[in-house]
Amino acid sequence: MSTRTIAVISAGLGQPSSTRMLGDRLADATVAALAEQGVEAEVATFELRDLAHEITNAMLTGFPTGELRDVLAAVTGADGLIAVTPIFTTSYSGLFKSFLDIIDKDALNDMPVLIGATGGTPRHSLATEYAIRPVFTYLHADVVTTAVFAATDDWAGEGDEVSPLPNRIKRAGRELADKVAARPARGAAADEFTDVPSFAEMLGG
Repeated sequence: MSTRTIAVISAGLGQPSSTRMLGDRLADATVAALAEQGVEAEVATFELRDLAHEITNAMLTGFPTGELRDVLAAVTGADGLIAVTPIFTTSYSGLFKSFLDIIDKDALNDMPVLIGATGGTPRHSLATEYAIRPVFTYLHADVVTTAVFAATDDWAGEGDEVSPLPNRIKRAGRELADKVAARPARGAAADEFTDVPSFAEMLGG
């Protein structure tokens, strides 16, 4: 069986967080759908809260360092991406957008992407369409049709037949799996910062 890699970025601030939980559910659905097509998948999940300081430094200096460089390489070299953010003041979180801002504008070209979001009430459910989807469209990613928004009450009623969340997660995972399986493996992305000298070298240290 061929193998694909799925990267998950979660911008949840809590630990644990409903945003991370949604990312995990979406990843599980994608892996299951890929398995039905005879494709093995490996999932790498990255919580942006753990990289917040490095993301800020990269925004200020223009150069990602340390663990952030490895995460960027893993995300841009994956065969598919699941991106999930909490909704604050009707839009994605600042941490989520800052991470996307330090990704090279061509690095996600044609990459299959599944977007998701969490929020307190269903009133924010359209944020996936008017806020998140346009960002990935600008980056020329291939965003699946189904976006998944999970409000607080969706988790509470998840086991009930009236809750659409499990079915929506399953449908979105299948859509991402179809796009990933239809493409050849991307392989590891080149690190554009490999030949950039360190600050010590620039200062003659």
